[in-house]
This record gives sequence, C-alpha cells and structure tokens, in this order.
Amino acid sequence: MERELLLLGLLRQMRMYGYQLHEFIERDLTTCTDLKKATTYFLLEKMAKRGWISQTEEREGNRPPRQVYEITPEGEQVFQRLLRENLSSYTPVRFTDDIGLAYADAISPEETRTLLVQRRAAMQQDLEQARAIPIHEGSIQLLLDHRVAHLEAELVWLDRVIEHFSK
Repeated sequence: MERELLLLGLLRQMRMYGYQLHEFIERDLTTCTDLKKATTYFLLEKMAKRGWISQTEEREGNRPPRQVYEITPEGEQVFQRLLRENLSSYTPVRFTDDIGLAYADAISPEETRTLLVQRRAAMQQDLEQARAIPIHEGSIQLLLDHRVAHLEAELVWLDRVIEHFSK
C-alpha cells in the first residue's frame, strides 16, 4: 500500500493532474519508488473507484481534457491509516547487487576489482544526481536526505570491498 500512500500524500498537498503526479515522482521521488506512469494511472483509477480520490475533467483552451485528482474525506482517513502503518513497520533492505560478490572467486581479483570500480562510478553518479535535486520543504526532504546518506554509506563500504580485492 506504499504506492497508494504516496499518491494520497501528494494529493493531500494539492489537487493534481495525473501527469503532474507522475512528473513529480519521476523527478524527485525515485529514491523511494519506481512507480511507472501506467501503474500511476491504474492506481488513480482504482482509488477513484474506491472513493479515496475524486476525478474531474478540466479543459484549458484548445487542449484535450485532462483528469484532475483530489483526495476525498474517505481518502484522508485511508491516508492516515496507511501513514501510521508505514511509519511503524520495517521492511528489511535486500542488496541484490551483492549476489555477485558471493561468486567473485570465480574470476580473478583484478577483474573483480575493475568491475567494482565501474559499479562505484555509477553509484557516485547516482549520488551526485541525488545531491542535485532541489531542496524540498517539509518531510519530503527526509526521503532525499536518506538517499544521499545511503549512497554515501554504500560508497564507503564499496571502497572497503574494492580494497579487499586489491590485496
């Protein structure tokens, strides 16, 4: 229900077009979700059918009509419940990129080190992109700060792993 919580939370801040929602998520919230455009629209339709959000059509000038979404009182109740569930729960992080480390002895330490240096460069680039996201007011900034802190810690750990394969 994290995706519904995300969409309801954004709609609590302001009514939005589906496109606006997706653009904000793509631009600023990829640190906590990989919500695709099709899934966003699917969830918006589902939440509208459940009465959590209202859906109205607006037209600007000669442009095609657009759907505007707004949270309803029932949606606010669901949001409050989901928020409390999310804040009190813990989901262990899985480091799927580390599976290869379990088998790194199948190739030479030099090649392993070279490949890990490539990984480090990609991770460093991700960190720079995360640092470049504009500062947000309120609690959303905590998500961005968490991403930066995670990547910084990952780089420290990866440097130790690279050093291990340099010996």
